[in-house]
Amino acid sequence: MIDKEMNKTQLKEAAQVSSNVIAKLGKDEPVSIETLVKICVALGVDIGDIISLEQK
Repeated sequence: MIDKEMNKTQLKEAAQVSSNVIAKLGKDEPVSIETLVKICVALGVDIGDIISLEQK
């Protein structure tokens, strides 16, 4: 978001997601792939730019 000069409220509106989703992201809680796609579209990035997979 910093690279895009966008705050949380602007991201919420651009991606058409709820405040709860933004809060979950801030707490590293799970969100749906559909939500991540909306955020990627709003930011103009690829999904690989915003997530990473951890192997346990």
